[in-house]
Amino acid sequence: MTNIQTNERVMSALFSEFEDAENSYKEMLSRGFVRNQISVLMSDDLRKKHYGAETEMGSKAAEGTGVGAAVGGTIGAIVGALAAIGSTVVIPGAGIVIAGPLAFALAGAGTGGIAGGLMGVLIGAGIPEETVKHYETAIGDGGIVLGFSPKNEIEANEVERVWKDHDAEHIYR
Repeated sequence: MTNIQTNERVMSALFSEFEDAENSYKEMLSRGFVRNQISVLMSDDLRKKHYGAETEMGSKAAEGTGVGAAVGGTIGAIVGALAAIGSTVVIPGAGIVIAGPLAFALAGAGTGGIAGGLMGVLIGAGIPEETVKHYETAIGDGGIVLGFSPKNEIEANEVERVWKDHDAEHIYR
């Protein structure tokens, strides 16, 4: 699928457990992938639940500092990334937080893009409507969707393996 703003390929996966998404995200970073290749979508309630937790990174992580340091504890990589990424968007009415390249695309689309909500962003990125509807329901139930913009097929295959190793569901390539 293609990113709506950059024409880059975007793949996605659903995680029903925060810890599985967190471990997948951390493993992707440890393999050398960078935050600007990874999008995170979750409910604002889930973000708030994990945002205030203590971590070895300390409370500064929630303020967006120290995110480059070792990642661990309950806040971990995903919520630290939400705090550090320059563009994090909350979709009004849906209570869904988007960070990473998909948030940049949404912000670039202006208020019309935000009004289109999660469905518009993901369908615009090339994800089939049926998959997007499943993601939207799952996010409302506490799931997390990770998106990834691979530079080539080798990266796409590696990330898909990482996701599968961490119990990802509904992987879309």
